[in-house]
Parts: sequence; structure tokens; C-alpha cells
Amino acid sequence: MNARRLILGSLLAMVLVVAGGSYAWVRGHRAQLELGVGYAARVACGCRYVSGRPLGDCHKDFEPGMEPIRLSEDPATRTVTASVPLIARRSVRYDPVLGCQPERFAGTPLVVPH
Repeated sequence: MNARRLILGSLLAMVLVVAGGSYAWVRGHRAQLELGVGYAARVACGCRYVSGRPLGDCHKDFEPGMEPIRLSEDPATRTVTASVPLIARRSVRYDPVLGCQPERFAGTPLVVPH
């Protein structure tokens, strides 16, 4: 019985350490992730609706390090959404006159150091 408690306690401690580390990493990189998904949505919108390429082909236009970003589209509204699940999400809508226009930003406010 004591061995089982020791194993369960160790597993619980490991889960808490991993969860805490993940939370700290996301909190420290949230602004960068939001910037990245905004850039990805804009690039993917141009790829999809200006160049006419399939959305799955648009990852070729991303910079190295943007692999975690997922893309989706709504053809009815000509909107491309880029996201890092549970962390950051941005959408861009294609307008035939104005081009790819980002949605209003409601994420983490930008803080400029003095």
C-alpha cells in the first residue's frame, strides 16, 4: 500500500511540475505567440485568397519556428484563422478591395519598455 501511495504521489508531483512549467512558458511567450498567429493569419489569407492556393499549402510560406500554428478557414466569409490551441488565436478576412484585413485585436496589450 505504501509503494502505491509513493508511486501515485510521485506521478502527481511530476504532473504538477510539468503543468507549472508549461504555464510559466506560455505566460512568458504569450505576446510573441499572439504576434506569430497574427502574422500567420495574414500570410495565409494572402496565400489562400490572393494567390488562390489551397490552405494546406500555405505553411510553406511560414518562417522556421511557426510549426505549432494551426490554420483554418471559413470560405463563406473568406476568413482565415491562425491559432496555437488554447493560447492564441487571430483571424483575417479577405476583402476584394482592401485585401486581407485583421479582426480587431482583443489579446494581451503591447507594453513598450521605456
